[in-house]
Amino acid sequence: MIKDVFSIYIDRWHFFLDLTLEHIQISVISIIGAFIIGLGLGIFISQYRKSSGVVLGITNFIYTIPSIALFGFLIPLSGIGDMTAIIALTIYALLPMVRNTYTGITSIDPEIIEAARGMGSTPVQILRKIKLPLAFPVILSGIRTMMVMTISLTGIAAFIGAGGLGVAIYRGITTNNSSLTIAGSLLIAILALLADFGLGRYEKYIKKKRKLN
Repeated sequence: MIKDVFSIYIDRWHFFLDLTLEHIQISVISIIGAFIIGLGLGIFISQYRKSSGVVLGITNFIYTIPSIALFGFLIPLSGIGDMTAIIALTIYALLPMVRNTYTGITSIDPEIIEAARGMGSTPVQILRKIKLPLAFPVILSGIRTMMVMTISLTGIAAFIGAGGLGVAIYRGITTNNSSLTIAGSLLIAILALLADFGLGRYEKYIKKKRKLN
């Protein structure tokens, strides 16, 4: 089986290269979208905490919906293909981003915020220079979770006509070619592990830098 998988990589390397690039493209667009929206929502509910229960409740509910079902719900609205996959993946990735941003900001010592206000700092300055830098390690942990999850879930996007390495998995399943299915799955796992490793190293670097400072 292992020999067959490597043979497929060698014989169809161009096919897998194209799928890998498509997979990365869909994942990156979804991650950027979830980062921007999730960060904004996390900041908003940390400023207006009465809304936190509603926003976190909605994102938690979305997270409980099976990913393939979420793709299916969006098909009547946006059709099949990459756009629907990106929308679904962005929505699905919101929870870790919103939750970690909210947790990171609200866990900051209130006395630090009060001291900044006493020195005449504006709310925007407090957010930019105090809250976000102090909450960054927690936010980064959310980004790490979001990235790994999104890269993995992008594999399902092929079932609604999107590109990516899920195409190899889908073709392997429909043609009963287990080597092709394993080849696509293995590449998705490698991408997810590389992303997790890279952010993990960066997270350790940030923590080490903070200790030195």
